[in-house]
Amino acid sequence: MADINAGFEIPACDVCGKPAVVEQAYSGRILCGEHLAKSIRKKVAKELRKQLVLQKGQHTTIFVAISGGKDSAALLELLVDIIGVRPDVTIIAGTVDEGIDGYRPPSLQCAIDLCERLDVEFITVSYKQLGFEEMDTVVKLIPGMTETDSNAPNMPCSYCGVFRRQGINHLAKKVNADIMALGHNLDDMAQTVLMNMSNGDLERTLRLAPHTNTPIDGMPPRIVPLRWIPEQEIHLYAVHKNLPIHHEECPHARGALRWRHREMVATMEADVPGTRHGLVRMADNVKELRNQVNMLGGQELRPNPPKECPVCFSITSNNQCKACEMREMVKNELAG
Repeated sequence: MADINAGFEIPACDVCGKPAVVEQAYSGRILCGEHLAKSIRKKVAKELRKQLVLQKGQHTTIFVAISGGKDSAALLELLVDIIGVRPDVTIIAGTVDEGIDGYRPPSLQCAIDLCERLDVEFITVSYKQLGFEEMDTVVKLIPGMTETDSNAPNMPCSYCGVFRRQGINHLAKKVNADIMALGHNLDDMAQTVLMNMSNGDLERTLRLAPHTNTPIDGMPPRIVPLRWIPEQEIHLYAVHKNLPIHHEECPHARGALRWRHREMVATMEADVPGTRHGLVRMADNVKELRNQVNMLGGQELRPNPPKECPVCFSITSNNQCKACEMREMVKNELAG
C-alpha cells in the first residue's frame, strides 16, 4: 500500500526548525504553533498599547463580547494574559443569546467554560429579555415581512446584527464598562471596509473601531486588538492554546452580503497577498485624513452626533433606532 505522505514535506519553522503550522504569504514567515502564538501575542500587545489608554490612578472596566467562537475566545485569553494581572483593570465577559436552537446552546457553554478556566466573570442576556423575538422565530417570519413591507430586510443577519449590538451595549452598560473589546479579526475588518466602499458609505468607515481617538458620544469606546491577525491564524492560536471553542457556523448566515464579500476578500488575498492589510490601512488613512482636516480647520468634523431613540432611549444616528424599527416589523407580522 502506497504511503499517502510520500513526497509531502512539512515546512520547518523559520525560528526553531520544528514542523510549521502556517506559511504567511503576506509576510514570508513560516511558523510553528509556539512561535505563531508568540507572534500573535506581540502584535496584540502592540495594538493594545495603541488602542487602550489606561489613565494613571483610575480603574478601568473592560467588557469583552464573547460568542464561544475562536476569535472572541482568543481575544479574551490574550487580554487576560497581557493585562489581566493589573490591579487597575477588571475584565468581564458576556454573551448575547440570540435564540438559535442547536447553535447557541453549545457555543454558550464554550463561553462559560472559557470564563471559568480564565477566572473571568461571565454575564449573558437573551433576545427575549431584551424584548426581541428569538432568531429562529424571526427567520420564519421574514418571507411574510418582505411581502408586506418592501423596506423589510430579507436576510436573518440584518436583524440579528442589529439586535446583537443592542445586547452587547446592554451588557456593557450593566457592568458600567469603560471599554468594550470586540474580536474582529483582519478578515472581518477587510470585509467591512470593502462593503463600505461598495456602498459608498464614508460615514460608516469613519465610525469603524477602534474608537480610541474618536469615541462615539454616549457609548464606551470599542477596541479591536485582533484587527491585524488573519482568521486562519486565530483559529490555529485557539487550537494551540486548547481553548474551548465552538466550531460550527451560524445556520442562518449563508447567503448574507458579508459572505459574498468574505469570498471576494479571500480571492483577492490569494491573488495578491497583503490585500487585507491594504484595505484596513486605507480605512485608517481615511480616518487620519479626517483628523488632519480637523486640526487644520480648527474645528472638529465628525459624523453627525448620535441622539436617543424615543422608544428605547438607546443611542442612534436616526430618528428611531434600527432595532426598534425591526422589532416593530416583527411585531406587526406576528399580529397579522
